[in-house]
Amino acid sequence: MQPKDQVLEVWGDFACFTRPELKVERFSYPLITPSAARGIYDAIYCKPSRDGTHSEFRWQVTRIEVLAQPSYIALRRNEVKDKAPSDRIIRQWMSGEREPEPIWADGSEDAAKGRTQRQTMALKNVRYRLHAVVCPWPQFADRLQAIEAQFRRRAGTGKCIYQPYFGCREFPAYFELIEPGADVRPPIAWDADIGPMLYDVFDLSRPGTCDAPARVSLFDASVRGGVLEVPDFHSDAVLKPGGGAKC
Repeated sequence: MQPKDQVLEVWGDFACFTRPELKVERFSYPLITPSAARGIYDAIYCKPSRDGTHSEFRWQVTRIEVLAQPSYIALRRNEVKDKAPSDRIIRQWMSGEREPEPIWADGSEDAAKGRTQRQTMALKNVRYRLHAVVCPWPQFADRLQAIEAQFRRRAGTGKCIYQPYFGCREFPAYFELIEPGADVRPPIAWDADIGPMLYDVFDLSRPGTCDAPARVSLFDASVRGGVLEVPDFHSDAVLKPGGGAKC
């Protein structure tokens, strides 16, 4: 059974899809990356296995349609240096097993903590139409239709696990489920050779876990007629370290 195309129209006031080669300042790609698009679908629906160790499926983004002309805006943002703790530590805080430790923006004597100001070249007034399919892991292949139905129920009523966002959590993404055959606006007339673009920051060839290491993959992105066709993760068009079994 082939997965069905799940289409979302997403929009927001600001977005920043940072180029990974820029280590200090934040400079956004001119459109959303497949990784960020996958994150929006995950925010609406992702289902862990019964033992809670990994997901039953992953999202494969297939197509990105640009509905608003890319436009940049310069911002100065405060970023905290500290990282959020693991889920295990947060659960210990919630249960009272461990004393909560704040993330300091100011006032800490530790030089590794606090905040830093970064110049950000972000996008403004973004709007995209995203296409993706459910790719269940082999042991959950018989649940494809149930997974798709649950996603459509959630997306159709505006439900999400957490607020989707465009690259940074302070840039919320709003979404609407597009039904098959719906009358939609066409993509903008825009052609661009983006060059090497971030595909994802995780290994999509196997179920992920909370402590899975980063595994950056890239692809050569070209926009034609306002449309970015996204190759399958297992395609030779996606540059990634090592190999990976198909899901």
